[in-house]
Amino acid sequence: MKKRVLSAMPSQTFAEGALDAAQQTGKLSYDGYKKVWSDEFNGDSLNRADWNVETHEKGWVNNELQEYVDSAENIQVKDGKLIINPVKKVTDGDTGSTKEAASYTSGRVSTQNKQTFIYGRFECRAKVPKGQGYLPAFWLMANDENVYGQWPRCGEIDCMEVMGQETNKAYGTLHYGNPHSQSQGTYTITDGADFSDDFHIFTCDWEPGKITWYVDGVKYHEESEWHSTTEGQGTLAYPALFDQPFYIILNLAVGGSWVGNPNDETSFENNPYVIDYVRVYQKDSYDEDVKRPGKISLVMS
Repeated sequence: MKKRVLSAMPSQTFAEGALDAAQQTGKLSYDGYKKVWSDEFNGDSLNRADWNVETHEKGWVNNELQEYVDSAENIQVKDGKLIINPVKKVTDGDTGSTKEAASYTSGRVSTQNKQTFIYGRFECRAKVPKGQGYLPAFWLMANDENVYGQWPRCGEIDCMEVMGQETNKAYGTLHYGNPHSQSQGTYTITDGADFSDDFHIFTCDWEPGKITWYVDGVKYHEESEWHSTTEGQGTLAYPALFDQPFYIILNLAVGGSWVGNPNDETSFENNPYVIDYVRVYQKDSYDEDVKRPGKISLVMS
């Protein structure tokens, strides 16, 4: 039996009684897990020993409108929270035109090459902005894309995405293979509330051969059926691609191919993506002697 032992990693014992109230009402057990890393954002600036502030030009991916910048206007740590602010700047249009032109900046931070993990329970407590064209995300990417190849061959785990025009629905998605394949589940709040009203806990539990998504401790999606096939190169042994170190990303996109662009009703005043904490828990060891199952049914709520 092939096992990956993680007990040598620095860790903090996680006590069940220390759960937040929202976690206590969920169905998710933390027995057998230890907290191995977290950021509670209790300082007055981003801890750059753990986080990179990424900078990317407009349109870098997905036809998004924002430029990711390293600016205190867009990325702040305040009152125990990480705050990612979208900023809209309006300038005059072309010479001789009265039409205004808008540009956007936002923030994207990652733990690449600083905090990486193979397997674990990844958790973020956050509140999202509301408005057409916003796409906040909490997700994982392969730390070294040279292991299996560039995206999508390296794999991607989206722990949470919420579209700003539909803030009662959270998406959990897995990307893999070449040509690109994906599987996706959704969690919808049905009591009239949404993810922009208050903080919610988004969790992704990654084990060998199984990845499971939760909102506020309630399971809504599970996936075991993925592949590592690359056209013309064959298929790697399961559970590749998801058997290598991944890192964490938090970002707020503005516009793009999926979510669409902001409209006249989209507010850029006091409408941030706010993260209370990010935590990673792991078991002492993981059994990697797993086999790829047949096609499974998705679990939705």
